[in-house]
Parts: sequence; C-alpha cells; structure tokens
Amino acid sequence: MSTDVTTAGDTGLLDTLQHEVAVFARRAEQTRLGGVGQVRNSMDRAAYLLLNRLDKEGPMGVKALAGSMGIDSSTVTRQVAPLVDTGLVKRTSHPEDGRAVVLQLSPRGQARLDEVRSSRRQLMAELTHDWAQEERETFCALLTRFNDALSARQAAHGVTGSEPAATTS
Repeated sequence: MSTDVTTAGDTGLLDTLQHEVAVFARRAEQTRLGGVGQVRNSMDRAAYLLLNRLDKEGPMGVKALAGSMGIDSSTVTRQVAPLVDTGLVKRTSHPEDGRAVVLQLSPRGQARLDEVRSSRRQLMAELTHDWAQEERETFCALLTRFNDALSARQAAHGVTGSEPAATTS
C-alpha cells in the first residue's frame, strides 16, 4: 500500500519533476548519451557500467560484481559474455581458489573505456558549457542523491533490476 507523501503545495512541482525525469530517460536512451565523434553511441549502457565498475573496484567474481551493482548474477553473466568475447573483459582464476572465476578489465577494455569516457566527458562539457562550475556541481550532487534514493528504494523493496545501477564516472 502506497502512502501519498505529497502536499497540495508541491503537487505541481512533483508533476514537473516526474515529467522531466521521463523526458530525460527517453532522450538519454535515444542518444544513449554516448558522447561525440566516432565514439558516439558505440557502447551500450550495461557494458559501460560493468566496465566502469571493474575499473573502479578491480577484479571480482560474478556474484560480487552483481552485488555491487544491485543486479542478479544471471544478468551479470549474460551482460559480461559479449565483453569477454570481444576481449574487453578477461576471465581468470581466483588467486586463492583456482575453481572460482574472477572478471577483470583487459588492457583493451581499459583503452576502450577510457575512449568512451573521454567522448562522454566531451558531451557533458558541450551540454553544460554555459553553466557555472557551481551549477555543474549542484546538478551532479542532486542527480547522485536522486540515484541513491532510487537504489535505496529498490533495495528496500527487494528489487534487483536487469540494468546496472548508476555509478559516478
């Protein structure tokens, strides 16, 4: 049962917020916010988030990767397979338990991730070129807070999605 936490005064603002989030989601998916130049749209969201997580947290097993991203192991396995096939991720034996598999970013994967990050960074610079530094920082802080609230809500409701949670890049 859901409780309405809105008040008469903020209904219009919340309507605007939900609409703008929906528009953002549609536009982000249409463009994949893929960056600029030849790299534009060249890596899907799931691949980017998986590679980014392996880069930031280092080699780990499927279960640990799934847990850190708030998704189930079968989803990680499915999403990692093409990354292994294309040489962006390596499967290696766990150093302490040779039976366990560890996923890690390959040198090719690192180079590709760096290229995509650079392209996406350039796109973010273009989109916010007329924003003050403080506005960029505020937007980033609020978007991070919003994503954290979504993640917490999913965790509280036992929801594991098929898409990786947002991470800071």
